[in-house]
Formats: sequence, C-alpha cells, structure tokens
Amino acid sequence: MAVAELHLQAQDGYELGATLFEPPGPARRAVLVMAATGVPQQYYRKFAAFLAERGSAVLTFDYRGIGRSRPPSLRRMNARMRDWALLDSAAAFSYLAKDYSKLLLVGHSFGGQAIGLLPAPERIAAALAVGSQSGYWKNWPPLARLWMWPAVHLMLPAVSHALGYFPSSRIGFGEDLPAGVAIEWASWCRQPRYIIGALRVDAEYARFHAPLRLYSISDDAIAPPSAVKALLEFYPSARSEVRAVAPRDVHARRIGHFGFFREPFRDTLWREAAHWLEAHG
Repeated sequence: MAVAELHLQAQDGYELGATLFEPPGPARRAVLVMAATGVPQQYYRKFAAFLAERGSAVLTFDYRGIGRSRPPSLRRMNARMRDWALLDSAAAFSYLAKDYSKLLLVGHSFGGQAIGLLPAPERIAAALAVGSQSGYWKNWPPLARLWMWPAVHLMLPAVSHALGYFPSSRIGFGEDLPAGVAIEWASWCRQPRYIIGALRVDAEYARFHAPLRLYSISDDAIAPPSAVKALLEFYPSARSEVRAVAPRDVHARRIGHFGFFREPFRDTLWREAAHWLEAHG
C-alpha cells in the first residue's frame, strides 16, 4: 500500500491537507472519507488503510481550520461551516473524480450531513454515514435537550464571539473550531430543518439517488436514534436504510460517537462496512 500526503486547493484558493491511500495493485474503486466536526483526518488513517488493503483508493482530508488545513491562529480566520461542505469537501470530491467515474463516500457525523451538497451527485455510487444526524436540538430526547439548548443558544455563539474561536479541545470534542464555523453550526441547530432549512438546499439533497446506509449507534449521545432518523428526511430520493448497532452486537462495552473508526472494530464494524461499500462499488 502507498500513502501520499497531498495539498488540495478549494475553489476560493484555500489550501487543504489531504492523504491518498492506494492499494498494492490496481484500485477497484475510490472512497472519499468526510470527517466529523473538529476531527482531523489522522483519526481515520487506520480505517482508510484497511479499505486500501482491500483494493480501494481512499482519500482523507482536513476541513479548513482543522489538522493540516489549520492556519497558525484561528482568531483571524474567516470560515463558516458551509465552507467545509461547499468548498472543502467539493475540492476533495473533485480530486478523486478526476480519475474515477464513480465514488463511494464514508461520512462521519457532519460528513454524512454534507453529502447532499457535493457536486455531481450522479457520480456517487453509494454513501455510508456513521453517527450522522439532523442537528436540530429538539431531535434529542427530553433529558439531552437540557444540554443541547444552552449549547446551541448560548455557549457556542457566546464563547466563539468572546474568544475569536471555539475551544472544543478543552471539553474533549475534537480540535478547536474557527468562530464562524461554531457560530453557524449553532444557528443550524436552532433551525428545525437544520442545514437544509438554513441554506435552502432541498433541491440539492433531492438529487441524491444512490444507496445510503446510516449507522445508528445505541450509545451515541451525540447522534441519538431520533436525530439519525430525522436525517433520512434530508435525502428523500435515496435508497436508504438505517443500520442499528449496539455495543453488545460487536462484543464491546462501548462504541459511542467516535468508536466506530477505532481499530478494535476492524474485524466487526470495519469489515461489515467494507463489504457494503464493495458491494456497491
């Protein structure tokens, strides 16, 4: 397997760090991995290598402000969450699409939410999303709303305005976020139709017709089943399914929001996901 560190350029000229994993022989398919909010591409490295070992070319990348796409300081950075989808994810998608007629997608959390905004949806063979949900705060169970409401109405916007960035790393939730990303994310979470309602992109999401599998993890407090189910409404034309998984199903104590992409699940969740992707690619 070959691993190449790349630099991609978004349409507005912003430079993004990316990594291409190529299989030992000719690639039989191409997979784009779209990360969760604040999660650097390094987190998906072993999963990407696993797919490459099975014959896929796999591209990971960092959204602007994250990982290898982060400037020296976030305080003066002008970035919004929509840029991660419309500019950064689009640049990664276009890079792979130069060499492959059809692409497979793996989206984690925000990555699965943003699939409907990618260019040329007719070139998507299938998409698999893990822990992806509609972020509207009322999609959470009643007790969880006790922390969701203040988070999206008060904490995210207030702290981001005060510091010039949001210190996600201090609360164990990925890397710090550019202020504009955190503020826009919070505003989407206050919108009943989340990203679709905020950006008015119903038509764009309706153009997605490929098979779509959503993984709903029973102990994922960040993507509860009610919020995962709400995401299905974003993709009315997709051939969609929800794959519900509990830790006991894979002989684990916990999976949570981030566990799926950890190596202990190589022979269970990773293998199952790879079989599904390969069946559609």
